Amino acid sequence: MTQTGRTVVSTLLNDHEKQIFAAWLQALKADGALSSGRIQEGELQTQCAAFLRLLRDALQSGSLNVDAPSFGPVRDFLTDLSASRGMQGFSPRETAIFVFSLKQPLFDASAHVDTADELGRLRSNWEIGLLLDRLGLLTMETFQKTREGVIVRQQQELAELSTPVIKLWDGILALPLIGTLDSERTQSVMENLLEAIVQQSAEIAIIDITGVPMVDTLTAQHLLKTIAAARLMGADCIISGIRPQIAQTMVHLGVELTVVSKATLADAFLLALTRQGRSVVRNRSKYDVAAASPQKA
Repeated sequence: MTQTGRTVVSTLLNDHEKQIFAAWLQALKADGALSSGRIQEGELQTQCAAFLRLLRDALQSGSLNVDAPSFGPVRDFLTDLSASRGMQGFSPRETAIFVFSLKQPLFDASAHVDTADELGRLRSNWEIGLLLDRLGLLTMETFQKTREGVIVRQQQELAELSTPVIKLWDGILALPLIGTLDSERTQSVMENLLEAIVQQSAEIAIIDITGVPMVDTLTAQHLLKTIAAARLMGADCIISGIRPQIAQTMVHLGVELTVVSKATLADAFLLALTRQGRSVVRNRSKYDVAAASPQKA
């Protein structure tokens, strides 16, 4: 970057900051910065004023390199701003426009700077554009990382919600699975089940796959790994919820689950109770007793 470009930008911010600030704020509002309701005008004004102040201070070092130590506060400000907007649900465009919309106010202000070197003016405008482009890219990189972090956390939370371990009876647990099984989710399922087996001293674990859309060879392998891990912890497993279509697919693929399976969770629960020496008996209500008693003449 040339000294001329740096001098022009620094001069613009020193001599025309109020005009640049007003034009920038107007451009942001015209672009719909306040239409989403996620940010109020007062907060937007504070952010714009803080960014212009930090940018002006950074330019005092005589460099237009955004990686220079003098631009550290500017980078930190944009990083915090982008991360905050990423968490609040701002769109990528709403985040990037904060920096890119400053170009036009700076270009307009540079037209009022007296200079006999028109080529120098064009060069300075070019360097203004490069400076804001690099700062805008920094903003977008931070925004993208923040959004990716939010997505990963949401996926983890959904995985935890979709793999609950339920206590059906003393020593009997149920693990209803919903959605597809991949290696990462299988690990989460296995950890949750094994932890519940230890905490509940469970003897039987029912793995219900009613909510699993399809069972292929890979899914079957994941189920077998979970079953083997549960057996090592001393708990027998029962598979429930195998629908006719899934059964046909498993036979066609040659998949064999070396474990007892039942069509429904209710059937699996009844089998688990039987293995524990328990039975389900329907109590006779007073209406049943009255119906069974002989009618008096």
